[in-house]
Amino acid sequence: MKALVINCSPVRNGATAEIVRIVSEELSARYETKSICIDDYKFSFCKGCRSCHETARCVQTDDIDRIMEEFDSADIIVSVAPSYWADIPGQFKAFIDRCTPWCNTHEPHAAIRNGKKGYSVALRTGPSMRECERIIGSIEHFYGHLEIECCGSMGLCSVEYREAVEPRKAEIINFCKNI
Repeated sequence: MKALVINCSPVRNGATAEIVRIVSEELSARYETKSICIDDYKFSFCKGCRSCHETARCVQTDDIDRIMEEFDSADIIVSVAPSYWADIPGQFKAFIDRCTPWCNTHEPHAAIRNGKKGYSVALRTGPSMRECERIIGSIEHFYGHLEIECCGSMGLCSVEYREAVEPRKAEIINFCKNI
């Protein structure tokens, strides 16, 4: 089985990236694991033209298809997202918007293989879990429209910098045991 772990932040070496590293390391003992960073891909914003509602394809050609190939080949998807003003980062939101051709709310639509399991990890700098819950909700809403089964989530508060992840490592590893 294959696992895909996504750094939903544009920062490749911060707290989110450190969590992705830990999750990937833990999962690699049981799965063929690949981690990606959303910022390593180039894609444009959705134009809202709705052409994909009739063709199941986007009128734009860029790296979205490459990311969706990663989604299609994975059995397990773990999205790790920090809070940017109480929600997912703009880069990840732009990616989600561009996944409309795969969205199950219109026919025809493209599709990824069935049977995928999705997990969410949210982190934020402040002490309130409310923002983490909102981020998890955004990711799970996205998973639902791709027909990825939501199987677990974790919120981490008071994590701003990479150094704040180490004291939470056991908690992250424990979460990974259920993936």
